[in-house]
Parts: sequence; structure tokens; C-alpha cells
Amino acid sequence: MSRYWNDRVRGLVPYVPGEQPKDERDWIKLNTNENPYPPSPSALAAIRDALGDSLRLYPDPDGTPLREALAEYYDLSPEEVFVGNGSDEILAFAFMTFFDSARPVVFPDITYSFYPVYAAHFGIPFRTVELEEDFALSADKLIRAAEGGGGILFPNPNAPTGVGLPLTEVRKILDRADDQLVLIDEAYVDFGGETAAGLIRSYPNLLVVQTLSKSRSFAGLRVGFALGNADLIRGLERVKHSFNSYTLDRLALAGAVAAIRDEAHFAAARDKIIAARERTIAALRELGFIIPPSQANFFMAGHPQLNAREVQQALRDRGILVRHFAKPRIDGYLRITVGTDEQMDRLIACLRELLLHENRTGGRS
Repeated sequence: MSRYWNDRVRGLVPYVPGEQPKDERDWIKLNTNENPYPPSPSALAAIRDALGDSLRLYPDPDGTPLREALAEYYDLSPEEVFVGNGSDEILAFAFMTFFDSARPVVFPDITYSFYPVYAAHFGIPFRTVELEEDFALSADKLIRAAEGGGGILFPNPNAPTGVGLPLTEVRKILDRADDQLVLIDEAYVDFGGETAAGLIRSYPNLLVVQTLSKSRSFAGLRVGFALGNADLIRGLERVKHSFNSYTLDRLALAGAVAAIRDEAHFAAARDKIIAARERTIAALRELGFIIPPSQANFFMAGHPQLNAREVQQALRDRGILVRHFAKPRIDGYLRITVGTDEQMDRLIACLRELLLHENRTGGRS
């Protein structure tokens, strides 16, 4: 540990991203929630068209074309839209803008593991709310825990569980916590969840954060956005312009605008992923896997006869990457991204093989 680090950095426990192999093996990557299908052809064409002499110039610091496209898509004004370098950057800006050391922010105990990292980094206390036995998030528990707090934050659908919260429950939270910011992280909402974007005009305390990484296949380009009351957006802009005005480059802006406008491509890929998810979940449940209902492009699966960490390694030996979190209540599960039909067939076959081996040997290797 460097003697030049400050005390805050010394105490950080950084977020650990999913494995990104660097070898030549033909991996089946079901560990980082990437879209298995390519981006919109029109988005790729827009990126190619943006390559040229203009790259010597800084991009639009406000991301105006993308804000306008998103405003049109969600029936909002550009002043109610904020864009940034992936949703993680926007979440970091939100922590800096809306939360402070005086009052704790509240989020679920099983959730996106970047939240406690941000809280520690920015010196913000937090409380966690225990999920139900079936991994559902209780709106009532969240509201009670948030009393006297500095804000509420949760993914919908949740990660890594994939379980969604109905919009009726979201409204309950917004109604009861009207003196606090409610930040809903909708990174996976396009795969079956209910977006709260339509509630922006009714609730000035609501900020919705989304990303193009998953549903628009832009994980490699890094584009995120927030929707909210214009006053909230101005706060985010104030922080951004005190940190890095040029968050989105020219290529990202061009590709993102085209991707948002290509609804047909987005819908076709989304529908294939949802169908593959439901088919795979049904097949694995027949094998005895316990799988909470998922509204995301991934699901969480555990089996009473199998050690999840050992299964992760066994799948890796067979060229399939999945994610395991060694954390209370979920250490018996794997988080599995939904891939193509062929990839999911391979996963099912490998898990069936591992289960048959377990039954034959009684767990002995």
C-alpha cells in the first residue's frame, strides 16, 4: 500500500468487476450482463460517419443531440435529461450531488455492490434494508428505514437477484418519502421491469438512471442517462462541470442517438433475450434449481445438491463464465447472464452433466 495514498483511499474496498478474459479461448461469457447481440446497424453506421476531422474538436459538453433524442423517447424536455459516461458515472455524480455525511442513504442489503463503494468513497453513511426470503424488496421496510435519512436508492429490477418492484410499490415509496431523493437505478428495466420514467412529472424527488450498455448493446461505448425534475438535472450538471465537462465523446453521442431511434432493432434483441431467459429458467427448474423470478437480462440460480462456487469453476473449465458472489444469503447461487439460444443450450447441458455426476458420486470427485 503506497505511503502517498490518503487515509480515505487506504480504507476503500473497491468494486470487483466480472472477469474479462484476455486469452484466445472461445468463451461463453455469461458473467457480466452484456447483450449477446450486436448494436443497431444504424448506430454503427453513425459512429463510422462520426470518424473524421471533427475528432480534433471537443464534443458537445451538454450532449444536446442525445438529450433531445431521449427527451423525445420518454416524452420529457431536454432539461429533464442528463447524459454521462455510463450509468456508473451518473450514480457517482448523484452521490456527490444529493447525499452527504449528515444523513445516511438507504439501499437494500443485497444489491449492486458499487453502492457501498460510492458511499465509502464520498464519506456518506448508509443503512441497508434486508430483502424478503424470496429476495423481494419491501417498500414498507425501505420507507421505515429511510425515516430521518438522506435519500433512498435501489435498482429496479434489483441486482444480482433480477427481482423487480411493481410500479404501485414505487409510487408508495415516492409518496411516503417526498422529503428525500428517491434514486431508481433502472439498468435492467428494459427486459421486463416497469420503468418509473413516466412518474417524473408527478414526483420532483424522483431520479431515474438508465444505461445503453445492456439493452442497446453499448457496454463497450459507455453511455448512461438520468431522467428527473429539471432542478435535479441542474444539480447533476453543476457537479459534472466541476469535475469533467466532456463526459461523452463524439462517437458515443452519434452512436447513442441512432441506437435510441432504432426501436425495431432494440425490441427484436430484447424479445429474444426474454424468451431465452424464460426457457432457460424453466429448464433449470426442472433440474431442481431454485431461481427467483427475473425481470432482467440475467437470473440467479442455486441448487441444494451443488456448491455454487464449485459449479462456477466447473463451468469455467468447460468454457462458460458465470458470476458468484461470496456474500450472505446469496453464496449458494450463481448469477447467470442470458446469452444466445445456443449459449443457453450449452449451459443447460453442462449443468445437467454436473448434476448427474453429483448424483452418481454423491459429491465425490
